[in-house]
Amino acid sequence: MKPYILGIDIGTGSTKAVALTLTGEALGVVQNHYPINNPEPGYSEQDPLLIWHAFVKCMQDITARVGYAPVTVSFSSAMHSIILVDETGTPLLPMITWADARSEDIAQELRHSVQGAEIYRITGTPIHAMSPLCKLIWLRTNKPELFIQAAQFISIKEFIWFKLFGSFEIDYSIASATGLFDILKLDWSVEACKLAGISAAKLSIPRNTTYHRNNLNPDTAALLNISQQTHFVIGASDGCCANLGSHTTGPGIAALTIGTSGAVRITSPKPVYNFDGMTFNYLVNQDTFVCGGAVNNGGIAINWLLQNFLQKEKLTPADYDELFATIDTIPAASDGLIFLPYLYGERAPLWDTQTSGGFLNIKPAHTRAHFLRAALEGVCFALYDVLKTVEDASVNITQVNISGGFVSSATWTQILADITGKRLVVLQPEDASAVGAIYLAAQVLHPESYDQLTHVDNQTVIEPNAQNHERYSKLFPIFKKLYRDLMDSMHRLHELDI
Repeated sequence: MKPYILGIDIGTGSTKAVALTLTGEALGVVQNHYPINNPEPGYSEQDPLLIWHAFVKCMQDITARVGYAPVTVSFSSAMHSIILVDETGTPLLPMITWADARSEDIAQELRHSVQGAEIYRITGTPIHAMSPLCKLIWLRTNKPELFIQAAQFISIKEFIWFKLFGSFEIDYSIASATGLFDILKLDWSVEACKLAGISAAKLSIPRNTTYHRNNLNPDTAALLNISQQTHFVIGASDGCCANLGSHTTGPGIAALTIGTSGAVRITSPKPVYNFDGMTFNYLVNQDTFVCGGAVNNGGIAINWLLQNFLQKEKLTPADYDELFATIDTIPAASDGLIFLPYLYGERAPLWDTQTSGGFLNIKPAHTRAHFLRAALEGVCFALYDVLKTVEDASVNITQVNISGGFVSSATWTQILADITGKRLVVLQPEDASAVGAIYLAAQVLHPESYDQLTHVDNQTVIEPNAQNHERYSKLFPIFKKLYRDLMDSMHRLHELDI
């Protein structure tokens, strides 16, 4: 039996478990999905217990597949969730996810204030409806009885950790994405807590991302098919873990991920502030930051495209193959057709929940295939906008390590390379966050195996096409300016009740 580490990635739509031996051999991957509920416009909620059950099933499935239990389990998790719980850890309300926009008015007012700029400087978290800080202000105003009743305000990872160990603890990485944590003092911010209307006592104990425990009770160990002495590493956020898993730790290298949403991140020894674009600054550990920006419209915009332009209700791999084959018939830059991909509002660098999508410069010669290619280019333009914002605030980026499901498409990755003009490298195709959690665990519990575990034998490189990059370079300034030109009209349309 080969000892292995299990990386658990608690995502927005699913929990995934990845098993790697101490020499880096993959033993298996399992995934369990759960729904997102939208009871009202702007609301995005989930049942924390369903996510707990998905985690339990991942543990059971992977131990059954491998045939024996892991020596170590380590966590990656989506950021910005908030759950109100009582003293026993029982939720008082559904979990509010990062995508929830009900606090957008609060965020907008705070973002344009002197106090908002100071909170951003202290916490490194952009002032946006995704932030637990803004969610807490909304809850205090709109759910005052439950707000007062809550014993703790926690994230989904803290919820699972509490069910494992009966203790409210949070890693520096998830804490640094709350808008409540002082990223330089490594403790809860007095100013941010006061603004939220809570005391630090109602927040979990901050721990470094390599913090670990191995004192499971017998019933929980039996449920998970593991030993009571199995080590659990608290881990980090999905974005920070993705940087580790995609080997994005050196200067001049960025990580770019496209899943449901998308993000661009660099690793830095200090925060990288941009008060206009509001780059985020999340902790990998007490000495290292992951800085960058996230967009709302990644794969979710492409799924919308498939469902509405190709009339595909339940998407299959063949549908994506059809999409990319169609796109390949159209030249780079789609003969001038531009798509603004802001279907679900936008985060970095716009921070505008009231923006919307649109096609511009439509001509009689444009076919359905043009619209399909322009949409994919629009998503890549939006990510390039974030990449430029991060680059302008830090160092010149010469290489982009990419991860996420989109890397399986040669068409999509080439478009991204051509738009950015950057050399793209695929090191860890789809499971970078879970693998990053494994690397974190190896650092602290299996240091003798770390170099072999993290060694990469093969990598795929995508070089930009210089001619295509030149074509895209003419469109990109227009793409950026279109948002500013249309912002007022988008906001007015958003406010119309028709």
